[in-house]
Amino acid sequence: MTAIILNSEVMRMHPRKKRLVIRTVIILLLAAAIGFTIYQIFNKDKTVATGDKAPDFVLTDVNGHQVKLSDFKGKAVMLNFWATWCDPCKKEMPYIENVYKTLNKKKIVILAVNIGESQFAVQNFMDKYHIDFPIVMDKNRDVTDAYHIGPIPTTFFINKDGEIEEKVVGSMPSEKYIRQKLSEIEP
Repeated sequence: MTAIILNSEVMRMHPRKKRLVIRTVIILLLAAAIGFTIYQIFNKDKTVATGDKAPDFVLTDVNGHQVKLSDFKGKAVMLNFWATWCDPCKKEMPYIENVYKTLNKKKIVILAVNIGESQFAVQNFMDKYHIDFPIVMDKNRDVTDAYHIGPIPTTFFINKDGEIEEKVVGSMPSEKYIRQKLSEIEP
């Protein structure tokens, strides 16, 4: 209703005044866009990147057991952030599962972090897609925020010292790709 009233007021204005209002709105929008861009540039240093220590966390898996990232020190870790509604996540899950079935679990850990969903939804997904690798629940998105996750899936390859070797944003293209990345960080 306010937009209709505002629009009718603009329509009754003198043409010069209309141009001034339109130009002012455009300038304000541009200023907001520039401000947001500057904000993003100065906050880039807060993202988790290659060479950083992986932020530690404690989350609960679908079976109710606590999982702490730092407990895997000395092992290579593939940390995958995902959700059941994410189509690219669904695409890469069979690749991850096939790799998990054959990897050396004494040296390598695959851990998936579900973002903000119920245990019921995640368990149904695991049953439907026959997922056996560990999945932990980030219900409050604290870990997602700590890793500054944007688009999903996002995967981190973490070396035996807990440092991030590589960050992959988007779906991993193949089982071969995952095996290659894990072989690069395997202790």
